[in-house]
Amino acid sequence: MTHLPPPPRSAAAGTAAVPPGIPTGPRRHRIVEVDALRGFALGGIFLANVLVMAGIEGRRGGGPLTGGVDYAALWLVTMFVQTKFYLLFSFLFGYSFTLQMSSAARDGARFAPRMLRRLLALFVLGLLHAALLYTGDILTIYALLGLILFAARDAAPARMWRAALWVYGTVAALYLFFAAAVTLLDPADDGDAAGLARQTAELTAAYRGGAGDVIRANIGAWPDILAGFLMMGGMVVAAFLAGYVAGRRDLLTGIVGRVDRLRRILVGGLLVGLPGGALMAAGAVGPLSVRWEILLFVVGMITAPALSAAYASGLLLWFTTPRGAALAARLAPAGRMALTNYLTQSLVMALVFTGYGAALYGRVGAATALGGALLFYGCQLAFSALLMRRHRLGPVEWLLRTATLWGRPRRGPAPPPA
Repeated sequence: MTHLPPPPRSAAAGTAAVPPGIPTGPRRHRIVEVDALRGFALGGIFLANVLVMAGIEGRRGGGPLTGGVDYAALWLVTMFVQTKFYLLFSFLFGYSFTLQMSSAARDGARFAPRMLRRLLALFVLGLLHAALLYTGDILTIYALLGLILFAARDAAPARMWRAALWVYGTVAALYLFFAAAVTLLDPADDGDAAGLARQTAELTAAYRGGAGDVIRANIGAWPDILAGFLMMGGMVVAAFLAGYVAGRRDLLTGIVGRVDRLRRILVGGLLVGLPGGALMAAGAVGPLSVRWEILLFVVGMITAPALSAAYASGLLLWFTTPRGAALAARLAPAGRMALTNYLTQSLVMALVFTGYGAALYGRVGAATALGGALLFYGCQLAFSALLMRRHRLGPVEWLLRTATLWGRPRRGPAPPPA
């Protein structure tokens, strides 16, 4: 993309200084690679979430695993999807943060009020989402941890990258220490299994009950979600910072000049990430004893960034080929309206699996749930392409943009892809 010189800004506009590397000229194109990666991440997040909503994920042999197909489906999703796609989505959140900075600079507007309104709107949407539809909401996490990125936005990219590595290294070391301690000092026993069975039965009854039961169950799960937030938050922050560095350095465009580097990331990521994912699946699904579940989950979690980076690098390389460009064109519209699609996924899952609708919680196998998710995601790709040909923004994106600008976004078709 071509970055034109920034327009003059008057003191009355009150625009804060823009960090070096943030383009301030008028944007004439959307970054199709960013949109396509976001659309890809959206599909992976859906596969992980549907297992939770179906009452399968997170329980050894959880849900009606009626045969080898269910077992294999759960094993593969645990290996290739769990914890990998939300990290990719988090990386893209950090990248898009720089695009928001560019947008404010082009408009001659103050960035701080815009971004704080945006984060507040995300937080409110996330609370509603977590209470009404799906407790595993990521919007509240992004809104809260986005404040860290907001506070550090003026730091140099090199310093941000060092911070990302320090956060990742510290968090990984702590995770491994505590997981090893739990494995050695407090292995799972029959009492744990009995307690889990009681909790599962209570949760199943609640999600098959009426709307009030569903909402109470969702809100009742918030303490567990907070614990998960504290556990996963460090990885999210590291991904935010890495994405911000990539945005400041414009690393997701001009792929042709970075082919060798992307190939090295792809190979290295696969060599580290695939064994880690396999260990995670072996502990969480089998055949290893449940005693190793926590430790091997942590091993898989701290190697997940490598596999996330491999996914992104491989796709970026593929996007430079004719078939890859066609794939990017199919994924990008869904990525442009990722927030609308994400919330729609939760709504449909709630209608299928809870007492809002069919109440199929705990009644379908992993393969059936995942197959249905893939089918619906295909429908979302088609609908997103149709909608984005006519509109700049998806419905929820329009609301979020209105809150960000504190006014109506301009109408008209989106800029063409670069």
